[in-house]
Amino acid sequence: MDLQAFNQIVLPVQGRLFRLAKLFLRNREEAEDTLQEVLLRLWTKRQQLDSYHSVEALAVQMTRNLCLDKLKSQANRTTNGTTDLTTVQADDVSPYRQTELADSSALLRRIIGDLPDPQKLILHLRDVEEYSFEEIEQVTGLTVNNIRVILSRARQRVRDSYLKTNDYEAGY
Repeated sequence: MDLQAFNQIVLPVQGRLFRLAKLFLRNREEAEDTLQEVLLRLWTKRQQLDSYHSVEALAVQMTRNLCLDKLKSQANRTTNGTTDLTTVQADDVSPYRQTELADSSALLRRIIGDLPDPQKLILHLRDVEEYSFEEIEQVTGLTVNNIRVILSRARQRVRDSYLKTNDYEAGY
């Protein structure tokens, strides 16, 4: 694979890879470092990339594995930075509503961050990156039925935790 083919195939997915790394690592700088490392590894393996069915799936898998390795090697991480789960225009929303949205966003980040890694990965790939089930199957190696079950459980767990935390169920 030459430079032009690499630029056309690999570089367009770097935004997805960065968001995935940031989801796992919860740190912008660490996610950027991970992305650079994945791109470097892909570049050094560029001659073998033509033999892979999906280079994007390979890149996602490499990113996931590298993030998990970093998390294992650094058990105590500090969380900083924010993700853009909600983008609110200050002109359109009251300060009370802005605070409420920020709190909800932080709560969702925490709940999703507490999910087991397979649930977190599949939820991110499906609902954030909008991968198809077949693409997720290529990345994870799981069957479509397993992916659907894991996704359903992840969504249910997020929903239950969110409702429990906000005490919405207590009134019913």
